[in-house]
Amino acid sequence: MSVLDRFPAARRWARRLSSPNGLRGLALASLIANVGLVVTGGAVRLTDSGLGCPTWPRCTADSYTTSAEMGVHGVIEFGNRTLTFVLGAIALAALVATWRSRPDLRTLAAAVLFGIPLQGVIGGITVLTNLNPWVVGLHFLGSIAVITAAYAFWRRTGPTAPVVVPGPLHTLAALTAAASAAVIAIGVVVTGSGPHSGDHGAKRNGLDPESISQFHADLVFLLLGLSVALWLALRAVGAPSRPAAVLLIVVLGQGVLGFAQYFTHLPILLVGLHMFGACLVWLATLSALAATRGVPVARAKADAPANRRQPAEATH
Repeated sequence: MSVLDRFPAARRWARRLSSPNGLRGLALASLIANVGLVVTGGAVRLTDSGLGCPTWPRCTADSYTTSAEMGVHGVIEFGNRTLTFVLGAIALAALVATWRSRPDLRTLAAAVLFGIPLQGVIGGITVLTNLNPWVVGLHFLGSIAVITAAYAFWRRTGPTAPVVVPGPLHTLAALTAAASAAVIAIGVVVTGSGPHSGDHGAKRNGLDPESISQFHADLVFLLLGLSVALWLALRAVGAPSRPAAVLLIVVLGQGVLGFAQYFTHLPILLVGLHMFGACLVWLATLSALAATRGVPVARAKADAPANRRQPAEATH
């Protein structure tokens, strides 16, 4: 008798979570929670709570939890650390569910699960290095990597349909994704040169904020142009163009928000929204990229004659 056989309620829950709808719900919860971790991590930095728990893995030298003496900064930092365990529980449930019903998704589920403690370690290193801006940036990019795996996992739990597009559209979509990744990466560098260090007195990366911000803006305009081109190209060939349209809208909104925060001297609310917007830009990029994943037209045409010849060859 298995453990689940001894607990009927647990068996029913396991069966429900292993169903297609249950697994998709877990995947979506994992994706949302990972984006939420970025938002709460931004709150830690923007409220100067980066050293609210001054050590790691403990919060203090004597305790894993915060204390009243540490004030609101300790609560914010400890809350962000606690959310990691919530993410881990969701990811573990998703992995168990795939083990029961979708063996083809086990690798993606495992990637999400094991990416979470790895992110925790990087977060610990940021504390132990007194919020070194390059390590803080790596911590954010690590979250983007986990979000990528979580998105791929969520998408694979839903219905899929083959997409046939011209081969050059694959290249255009890949260039758009590369530009989006560059925008996010340089945005991290911009943050490392700005005033929101996560704690009073934490070091900055030493780069000129105005120059690196201009470079970041140039990349945003490049991404905007590629997004327009991708949207028009998908419409021209009759392929699904809505994901590219969504990407275009999100990039426009993020660009407006970026200029607004720059010219209002980086108020923490706008900076926090901009961090959330970076996650939305990346998710929209992944969606647009997925819209071109399929069989290129050239390959589809090459396969078609072979398929038509088979009945004729069978008559000989």
